Amino acid sequence: MNALVVEDERNLADAICQILADEGTRADVTYDGPTGLSLAKTGAYDAIVLDVMLPGMSGLDVVRELRREGISTPVLMLTARTSTEDKVTGLDAGADDYMTKPFESAELLARLRALTRRTGDVVFEVSSFGDLTLDLTTHDLRCGDRSVHLSGKEFEVMKMLMSSTARVVSKRDLLNRVWGGSADASENSVEAYVSFLRKKIKHIQSSVQITTLRMLGYRLEVIN
Repeated sequence: MNALVVEDERNLADAICQILADEGTRADVTYDGPTGLSLAKTGAYDAIVLDVMLPGMSGLDVVRELRREGISTPVLMLTARTSTEDKVTGLDAGADDYMTKPFESAELLARLRALTRRTGDVVFEVSSFGDLTLDLTTHDLRCGDRSVHLSGKEFEVMKMLMSSTARVVSKRDLLNRVWGGSADASENSVEAYVSFLRKKIKHIQSSVQITTLRMLGYRLEVIN
């Protein structure tokens, strides 16, 4: 795996590169936003470790620009901020995962493995419902000529809803499949990501909506 580390704290950046090197991962490093964006645009990396606060250009702006240009390289954002609002901002900007400092090297490696894991059992490259098409490779959700990039968990939730259109998907099923039953996740987590998806579906002007069935869960419906 080839990784790009964009972190202005040089000691931390170098430590991350060493952690990755010890696991057999080649890592390039830069310490500012504009250079990080330029390197990320080359498409030479399997994953990007990206700090939020960077000189020249914030990590949020870097990931937004990448997604606008259709670059879907998985991004793990780093920040010292721990509030839920900050995490939501990072994920909504297009990051695939979010980790707060300080962190353990084992967690960093586990999160990067999860982001770059390929199951090898995907047969179709897209999944469709109504006027929506979900690209299973780039994680882009499209309606006609309009598209929006989905973060990692947004993608997994949307994929479950699209593959289960004949039935209702419960919050418990989503928690177990998307969050792996993590103790840190709750039904509020599911509700938050469904809300994110509803906003993105509205943004691309789709006729599809995510309907809530009280006490049961969610399903996709086409609104006439």
